[in-house]
Amino acid sequence: MGDMPAYTEMTEKYAREYLLGIPLWTKKKNTIEQVRQFLSELGDPERLFKIIHVAGTNGKGSVCAYLTAMLTAAGYHVGTFVSPHLADVKERFLYDGEPVKETEFEACFLRIYHMVQTMICRGFCHPTFFEFAFLMAMDLFGRLRPDFVILEAGLGGRLDTTNVVEKPEICIITSISLDHTQYLGETIPEIAAEKAGIIKPGIPVVYDSNQPEAAAVIARRARTCSAPAYPVSEKESYRQVEFAAPYQAMNAALAVRALEVLSLDGMNDKIYRKALSGVCWKGRMQELAPNIWVDGAHNPGGIREFIRGVNRISAGVQGRIQLLFAAVSDKDYSEMIRLLAEGLPIDRVTVVHLNNERGMDEALLAEQFRKAGCSNVRQFRTVREALTAALVDKHEKDRLYIVGSLYLIGEIIEEFDHGRRDYNAGF
Repeated sequence: MGDMPAYTEMTEKYAREYLLGIPLWTKKKNTIEQVRQFLSELGDPERLFKIIHVAGTNGKGSVCAYLTAMLTAAGYHVGTFVSPHLADVKERFLYDGEPVKETEFEACFLRIYHMVQTMICRGFCHPTFFEFAFLMAMDLFGRLRPDFVILEAGLGGRLDTTNVVEKPEICIITSISLDHTQYLGETIPEIAAEKAGIIKPGIPVVYDSNQPEAAAVIARRARTCSAPAYPVSEKESYRQVEFAAPYQAMNAALAVRALEVLSLDGMNDKIYRKALSGVCWKGRMQELAPNIWVDGAHNPGGIREFIRGVNRISAGVQGRIQLLFAAVSDKDYSEMIRLLAEGLPIDRVTVVHLNNERGMDEALLAEQFRKAGCSNVRQFRTVREALTAALVDKHEKDRLYIVGSLYLIGEIIEEFDHGRRDYNAGF
């Protein structure tokens, strides 16, 4: 991975370049036990704070955001580890809802880097990107000592790096749908079994019970572990707050139920309502500008919820619906496109290739939309070109929805951040 300069010579650019240069997927991955030995080398920081462990297919990030907001509103200090990031890798490490300080980030990176070199000399393999980031989070929070750490699982649950945590305060499992089938299984019960792998003996679990097959697997795992189980259904969605997307009411209900189970001092419905009403989780049905929305839905389950949200926003409103779409190759983009074409009255589709090695070819995406029945489809090689074209053609009352990949949402947000002053000129 290259030599590390002395701390006084290290720049924030180097830390980010090194981190982002670590492969997301490697042929050899550390086992849970090996990750535990990395943590032991750090002094077992994960034992210094109370952990809320969150897994699931869709909604994990939103649940983490809601938990963070409610706990901080009640006066608790909260560390939050989430993924993926949209624009800056530091977004993965939050303290009281904000990215950690740059000095803390850089110092932590350096500590983990040197510890990793020591472990490699002992015969361990270099951590994957997610493993490295997780180790950074545990080291950071071990030093900051928050009251709680909200820990979002990465891929799966049973074999996920975050499952090294042995005694969380509570586990939460969000909605389960088909995603990462090449790693987690090809059926809902198989995927649910992997997600339910975070359930620990005697530790309470709150879970989304709307998918019967998934709920049955989670409930069975909870019984096996003698873990108190708290199912949450659609009818129990948190309706006291108006959310931008319908699915967020369900995510909020999961977060609220978890805090109710924990019976924490200072928590009440007034705190819940005030905190939840102020949460803006970037990239999740977020209105970047008037009538321009971004949503990180990137699998069929997420797209179904996205369609529900669009139809609610668009009900009784004049103007056309335009779509800007991109996807990565390991997602079920064909099914996502079919759902979008059938579920929305789309006037024009703009597809784009992502600046990512996994990005789907724009011509193939365009062909999929045409096969699904969309006739007005165009394609671009870069996000800037695609966004510029979409903005130029957008009339004032038209609604532009940008969806398909969190990588796309990250690039779009960066474009808006860098070019907002030229928005009316289409960048």
